[in-house]
Amino acid sequence: MSSGSGSKLSHVIELQAKKQGSYLVVFAIIMIVVALGVAIGFSYLMSSPDDTGGGMLYLATGAPTIVLIMTALVIVPMQNAGAKLTGYIDFVKSLPVSRKLFLIADVGIWALVTVPAIAISVFVAHLIFAPGYAISWTIIPGFVLMVLSCFAIGYGYSFVMPAEPAMAVSQLIAFTSLMFSPINFPLERLPEWLQSVHEVLPIYHMAEVMRASLAHTSFSAEPVSYIVLGAWTIVGFFGAVRFLEKA
Repeated sequence: MSSGSGSKLSHVIELQAKKQGSYLVVFAIIMIVVALGVAIGFSYLMSSPDDTGGGMLYLATGAPTIVLIMTALVIVPMQNAGAKLTGYIDFVKSLPVSRKLFLIADVGIWALVTVPAIAISVFVAHLIFAPGYAISWTIIPGFVLMVLSCFAIGYGYSFVMPAEPAMAVSQLIAFTSLMFSPINFPLERLPEWLQSVHEVLPIYHMAEVMRASLAHTSFSAEPVSYIVLGAWTIVGFFGAVRFLEKA
């Protein structure tokens, strides 16, 4: 990236950070509560966190995935829908900078918002339950891939769809990811038809990559999970960029 592009990117980051302001701190705190709610609160549904057949490890490794999904697929699309309704996206399009820089800046800002929640939930779950983490070298590339795929999908559908339907989809994702997605439990517990659906959709594969990165001695992610996430990343960002580059 040239120095000119780097300067423009820094200005766009500053613009986006000022737009969100203190809300970024609020969202970071909310995500911490959500992550701890999954890792600790869901454990109360178990008869004993010490005798769950790996159930606690599913919760502890599922919490970071929930944080990314709630941020990138729920909160950010709702923010984008609101920005479209208020005309802020039209303002962004009028700026004399590459519209891709806006996407890079926004993804970077929101990705940083997820880091405290992920780190705190992993640390607290380890202190309370010692679920059996075994962190793999894939944690960094896996996290980057998950961030890219999550935000690509979130920006993609929230930009391509009209604002009101995008808001409705974000709420549907929030509900289904918590209740009907194999993030905090094995895929095999779902009906066969729903298993087939999840093997095409990205959420299950995000959870697989995260589990394999945080507890590689207990879980593994097949190459297809990385391929699926890569494909969704390309599709999502392609749709988002096409929308932003429209006059």
